[in-house]
Amino acid sequence: MSLLDEILARKRAELASGRAPGLAPELADAVARLGPRAIPRVEAILARRAGAPLRLMAEVKFASPSAGSLSRKLDAGERALAYAAAGASLVSVLCDATFFGGGYGDLARARLALEATGRAAPILAKEFVVDPLQLDWARACGADAALLIARVLPPRVLVDLSNHARAIGLEPLVEVSTEAERDAALEAGARVVGVNARDLDTLEMDADRAARILAGVPSGCVAVHLSGLASPAAVQEVARGRADAALIGEALMREDDPGPLLGSMLSAAGWSG
Repeated sequence: MSLLDEILARKRAELASGRAPGLAPELADAVARLGPRAIPRVEAILARRAGAPLRLMAEVKFASPSAGSLSRKLDAGERALAYAAAGASLVSVLCDATFFGGGYGDLARARLALEATGRAAPILAKEFVVDPLQLDWARACGADAALLIARVLPPRVLVDLSNHARAIGLEPLVEVSTEAERDAALEAGARVVGVNARDLDTLEMDADRAARILAGVPSGCVAVHLSGLASPAAVQEVARGRADAALIGEALMREDDPGPLLGSMLSAAGWSG
């Protein structure tokens, strides 16, 4: 059984329980009292015009199969605030407990922290979604967007989950790693397509493959580089290509204070001040 197969088996077991992993009822109640957010559409926030800076998305994850344990100096809410204060365009939050040390409670903590300080950065629920219930959990915890992974979803299911996400107010970010998956995402109506430079089966990185697939994302669709950016130089390289936005994960999660590194990456992406 591959790692991806193990993760998906765990997801189905979680779904059978009917409970969102890592979510305390009081957190869900606190988010519910906040009501809907008045922020621009996620795809509008991430899209960049010609010559504009690359948008950076910063991730909250406390572990990963490739990196092991990462910094827990800041909790999910504190880290989301640090990212937003430094200038991240979007905060991504891992909702998987077993393999990534997260949970839907982290999503709720990020939303509550951002709301408490008036930060408008949207939140992406990053999860291995195989059922509409996971999207319902993400929305209830304050997410504005949700990851859908083309590799694990048959085309018809990808369409159905994309439609369900939009119906409840979530923008689907469809992750792909091949040209065929990219085409399936576009056929499903994806407005935001993320290309993972890491192969989910082998965990190996291939930046050239990612760049090639990103180049084929049509104009009018937001193209996002996912995984593998550990330095300002790497961010600058992606900024020269097709991508509208890029996700920074492990590099920031290795830092107890992610602000300085994220600031230097934002400068490399073309932001000033």
